[in-house]
Amino acid sequence: MLQYLVILLDDTSVSFCHYSNPIKERNLIPLDILKKGILWAMKENLMIQFVFPNYVLPEEYLKMIETIDHTKIKPLEQSVGADVIVAQSWEDLGKVRKVRTDIPVVLRTSKEDLLVNYEQIIPNLKDIAHLNIGISDVNKFTEADFGRYKVILGKLAKNIKDEYKKGKAVQLNILTDRMMLDKMNNCNAGYESITLAPDGKFYICPAFYLEPDGYTIGDIQTGLDIKNPQLYRIDHAPICKNCDAYQCRRCIWLNRKTTLEVNTPSHEQCVVSHLERNASQQLLESLRECGNFFEGRTISTINYLDPFNNINE
Repeated sequence: MLQYLVILLDDTSVSFCHYSNPIKERNLIPLDILKKGILWAMKENLMIQFVFPNYVLPEEYLKMIETIDHTKIKPLEQSVGADVIVAQSWEDLGKVRKVRTDIPVVLRTSKEDLLVNYEQIIPNLKDIAHLNIGISDVNKFTEADFGRYKVILGKLAKNIKDEYKKGKAVQLNILTDRMMLDKMNNCNAGYESITLAPDGKFYICPAFYLEPDGYTIGDIQTGLDIKNPQLYRIDHAPICKNCDAYQCRRCIWLNRKTTLEVNTPSHEQCVVSHLERNASQQLLESLRECGNFFEGRTISTINYLDPFNNINE
């Protein structure tokens, strides 16, 4: 069931997920399209998430935005009034705690930068309400990288345990989210959320607008037109529907990019998510040696990293 409308305020709006935005030339959403988008969201009873570019919007746009309840997703440089801050580099991450410490932060990073710079996470995590790591090239993980990532997750889990023992309940999506969830918490683009772009058309998510091979699902004038809408629901995802790596983003765009099917994840996405899931299980067990943490939550032991292999056995 549709719940959210994501509105890209400019072609250069900050990326807050796996996709990248290479566009440098500004293209502000026309004011009439913005107004129609807001009215459409009101009619459909949807929550709006405004995604901001890295410049100050004209005053008439700011006034229009404030006419409806919403969430503001902003780059670090424009973080005043943000509900979510996006750090687009490890250098940005170091600056965040000097700006805001009371809201969630998304750190977008490449796989290799994460494997090299992970030691910067814990010092910054102490001063951030919730840190979400978004890996921009999950599809580039190799078998050797999986091994490196497993070791890094173990080191981060030990650091997180130390913080919990000090009374600081830090939150890092790749390790603590799974301990707090009892069902899937995926992006669900195309089912629970859609995107309105500056061209006045609807897309599954921002990536489907920014990618050259993306496709539209209607427009603000004529309404939605989603072909085979059931494919975006998790109950029509054979591999995902019985999975308990609840923290996995199940990125629809990444699915299509890597497997050509919106409801089928790649081997890399599955293994990375299950490495995180298993590290969360070990962290949970370790925390319970020190106290009664996350009472009622359990994470079972499994013997696979890619559910596809488990299905075939």
